[in-house]
Amino acid sequence: MAVIRWILGRLILLIDALTAPRGVKRPPELQESLDRHTAQLALYQFKACPFCVKVRRFLRKHTLNIETRDAKGDAQHREALLAGGGRIKVPCLRIEDEQGGSRWLYESSEIIGYLEQQYLQPAPDAQ
Repeated sequence: MAVIRWILGRLILLIDALTAPRGVKRPPELQESLDRHTAQLALYQFKACPFCVKVRRFLRKHTLNIETRDAKGDAQHREALLAGGGRIKVPCLRIEDEQGGSRWLYESSEIIGYLEQQYLQPAPDAQ
C-alpha cells in the first residue's frame, strides 16, 4: 500500500507541475499591498496531498504569496500544527491576527472560500 501511495503521490506532483496555472498580473503596488496582508498566513500541507495541491494551485492562479509549511517532512511544523490546530490534518491555514492570536482553518474548500472573501473581493468603494 505504501508503494501505491508513493507512486500516486509522484503522479499527482507531476500532473500539477505540468499543468500549473499562471498567476494573475497586478500592478506592483497592488501586489505589494496584497503580500503585506497575506504575510500573517501560513499553509500547513503535505506536498503530494491532492487537497493541498488544490489549495496551492488556487494560490498560484491568484498570485497569493502565502508561506507553505511541510507538516510531513518537517517535525517542527508538524508539532506547530498539532499544538495550534489540535490535529495533524492538512491542508490547514493558520491565520494570525493583529493581537498575536491564531485561528486554524481546515478543509481545502473552506480555505479557498476564506481567501476569496478576504483577499480577492473588490473593496466596497471600488465598485
